[in-house]
Amino acid sequence: MPQMAPIWWEMLFLMFLMMFMLMNSIIYFNKTMTMMKMKKESIKIKQIKWKW
Repeated sequence: MPQMAPIWWEMLFLMFLMMFMLMNSIIYFNKTMTMMKMKKESIKIKQIKWKW
């Protein structure tokens, strides 16, 4: 940490952490949503096969 502007470095670090956490949460949410959609589609396919 340089002695010139610690507040600026702290703000930069916090912005980086916030962006990192935001990207991780978006990726996790997308993965869970795709898994839920795949499960729902597979259930629909099983019901259609059972009906026919």
